[in-house]
Formats: sequence, structure tokens, C-alpha cells
Amino acid sequence: MKLGIGARITAVFGLGALILSILMGGLSYFTVRHFLLAGRESTDQHQAFTNANLVRTSLQSGDTGYVVLLSNIDAGTGAHSVLYHRAKTYDSSLAVTAASIPHELRKVVLSGTAATQTYRNPEGTAEIVIGVPIPSVHAEYFEVFDLSDLDHTLRVLALALFAAGGITTILGIALGRFASTRSLRPLAVVSRAAGAIAAGDLDTRLDLEAADPDLEGFTLSFNAMVDQLQERIEREARFNSDVSHELRSPLTTLAAAMEVLETDREALPPRSQRALQLLSDDLRRFQRMVGDLLEMSRAEAGSVDIFFEEVQVAELVQRSVETGFGHMVARGPGTGAPPYVDVDPAVRSWWVGVDKRRFERVMVNLMENANHYGGGVTGVAVRPARTVDAGLSDDKRVEVIVDDEGPGIDPLERTKVFERFYRGSASGRRGTGTGTGLGLALVAEHMHVMRGEVRVESSPAGGARFVLTLPVLPDDDGDDGDDGDDGVHGDGPGGDA
Repeated sequence: MKLGIGARITAVFGLGALILSILMGGLSYFTVRHFLLAGRESTDQHQAFTNANLVRTSLQSGDTGYVVLLSNIDAGTGAHSVLYHRAKTYDSSLAVTAASIPHELRKVVLSGTAATQTYRNPEGTAEIVIGVPIPSVHAEYFEVFDLSDLDHTLRVLALALFAAGGITTILGIALGRFASTRSLRPLAVVSRAAGAIAAGDLDTRLDLEAADPDLEGFTLSFNAMVDQLQERIEREARFNSDVSHELRSPLTTLAAAMEVLETDREALPPRSQRALQLLSDDLRRFQRMVGDLLEMSRAEAGSVDIFFEEVQVAELVQRSVETGFGHMVARGPGTGAPPYVDVDPAVRSWWVGVDKRRFERVMVNLMENANHYGGGVTGVAVRPARTVDAGLSDDKRVEVIVDDEGPGIDPLERTKVFERFYRGSASGRRGTGTGTGLGLALVAEHMHVMRGEVRVESSPAGGARFVLTLPVLPDDDGDDGDDGDDGVHGDGPGGDA
């Protein structure tokens, strides 16, 4: 898993604080330990050599009460003395005997050299032993000092340094989080601006006055890029609109001439009648294409208002399906009844805010698309969106599903079918030949304007399934409403359906 920039900055600060804590804590601990041990060792050596002089003086005077002498020396000090004299050993207590002295230290001292060693006894207690040879009386004096107090001090110091290191690491992580948040705040602003632009709000710009001084150049470049993008899109929309308007007049003339010719169709030879029919079909298709282009150019230019109305989703879909079926019947002979609309009981009381004319146009386009390329609509269903927890009223969404009985759409083409004039593999199996290549593009445009989504997937029966997703109004917004006759006027982009 790849970490984001903010997480990496936070991790670097935390790791840096941890490493610094380890280095400083280790340096502090071993420095303090060295000086404490050195001071304690110097003090104990001074005491051991002083006591060795007392032992030498006593032995030179002929005193043979060795155990009493050693006990008197150790009285009140907490130390323990061991004396080697003429191959015999004498101990001041049973706690420390000659066997307690480290073997290597004994060998060094018995060879005539003073020595010091720090070690832990079998019980785990830290001790320091100092051996002093006394050659004038053929003796060796050892004194063992308890280092438990120093060992406790070092443990407390280590615990304190460990706690300080942990606190420092946590503070480093917090500082890294704060620094990453502050550093990435301009990127968050740019991300929101880019998202708004991608959603169609081309008037979005970065605030130059509020920009970081180091990012002024980037802000200017970003705003200039958006200016050029907006200008280009508007220029293309104006061009499409102008071309569509210019084509309307000659198309109207051609349509009038075509009607005159069709009144005398029976007087023409069969080949001429066939040619007239082909010309009539292509002219109508051309008229629809020009109308669709004009509608899309208006939507992109934001020159037409949108009217949102609160309607019950079940009634909306039923009426839209009937309208779509009637529209197809009007364009040519039709048989049967409108497709059955299967409404999930959970959504019967749900209300949505839509432009009814736009939604009807969406359903007409989907039904015509199914008729041209998918063998007709096999069913329409309305159900709660599968990916949303229906228990959260503010996030409820409803799905309108349109299935056909065609061969389906290749997964690689499922996003491209909503592009203008994209036909894909369907271009080789056209039915009536009346499609313009803009129907699904208009569906996507209308759904975007109504804050909805459209996607295509495979139907369980093997055909294509188009899924429309719309946000559901909160429960208190539509319970007391009527059939949606009181429209809410909005100034969002879009075209008349």
C-alpha cells in the first residue's frame, strides 16, 4: 500500500523524532552511567586502600583477630571484606566469602597487582570488588561494595529517558501531522477547484490574494489554464450552436420539399419510391441530429434554465415509460403495450427532485436505443440503490433499471457508449438506421444536470442493462406535496427536453 504525501511527511517527522530520541537518550544514559560509576569506583577504591592500610598495620602489630578486625572495618558501611593471609582466607560475613570473589580478579591480585571489577552476583545484584595486595605482610585484601542504589538510579534514569523518548516521538508525529496539513492545504484547495471544474463549474478560480507567496506562479498558471479551457469550451459550444442554427433553415426547406414529393409518391416508379424513402429517412435522421446537437450545445453553454420538481419516483418512471412508448409509436408502427414497470415496495413513497421533461427525454432515448440496437425493452425496474445504506435518509438513492434483449455491450465499451457519435460494435448491426449517435450522450448530460448518474452493465438475461441513479429527497420534503406541478426554478446548465 502506497502512503500519501501527508502520511509520508508525518512518518518522516515521527521517525526523525524517534531516532533523535534514541540517540540523545542513549548518549545521556551512557554518559551519566559512566560518570556515576567512575565516581563510585573512585570513592570505593579510596575506602578499600584505606582499609587495606588498617589491615597491614594490624597484621604488623601481631594482631591475630582477623575476623573481628574485618567486622570492625565493615561496620556501618554495607561492604564486605575478605582477607587472604598465608594461604588462608578470612571473611567478615557469611554473605560474601572468598568463593564470591571473581576468579580472574583473584588471580590478578594474588599475583601482586591491585584490581577492580564490577559484576552481578548470582542473585542479580550489582557489586564492585576491589582487591589490594599487601606484600609487606604476605596478604591480599578484598572489599566488596553493594551497587544496588546506583543500579536503581540508572534504571529510573533509563525509564525516564524511555518515557521522554516516547513523548518526543508522539510530539514529532503531531508536529509532522500539523506540518503536512499546513503544507498540503494549498493542494487541497487546488483539488477542490479542479473537482469543481471537472463537475462543470468553469467559473471556479484560485484566489490569488489568499495564495501562498511561494505558489503565486502556480496560481496564476492554473487560473490562466482554466481561462483558456473555458474559452475553448465556450467557443466550441457557440460553434456547435451556430452550425445547428444555420442548418435548421435549409433543413426546413428540404423537409418541406420532401413533403411535396411524398404527396406524389404513388405516381413515381418503384425505384424512385425507394430512393425517396431512403432520402426521407436520412433527412429525418439529420433533423434529429441537428436538434440533438443544438440541445447539447445549449446544455454546455448553460444558456437554458432547468426546472426541478418534486415527484414520486414510481409515478415519474411510469409516466416516462408511457411517454417513451407513445413517442416510438408515433415515429413508426408499434405493437403491444408499454414495458412493465416493476416498482420495489420500499421506494413507492420516495420522492425525487428532477426536471420531468429531461427525465422523460432520458427514458425516451434509452427505450429508442434498446429498440434500435437491443431488440426492444424487456423490462423497467425501480429499486433502492444497492451500494447505499437505506437507513441513512440523507444518502438514499434510487435506481431506475432499463433492460433489453440484445447481445449486450462489451465491458470495454461501457464507458465509451456515452460519448458523442460513438457506436462501437453496434455500427455493424443497426436496425432501422434512425439513430444519431447522440442519444446516450444526451442521457449522460441530462443525468449530470439532475445530480444523477448513469451506467451500463450486463442484464441477467444476457442483454444490456442501463442503470439510472438519482438522489432521494429527505422524508419531510415530499410527504405533503402534490404531483409536482409547483416547479422549483433553477439556473443550472441544461437544455429543454
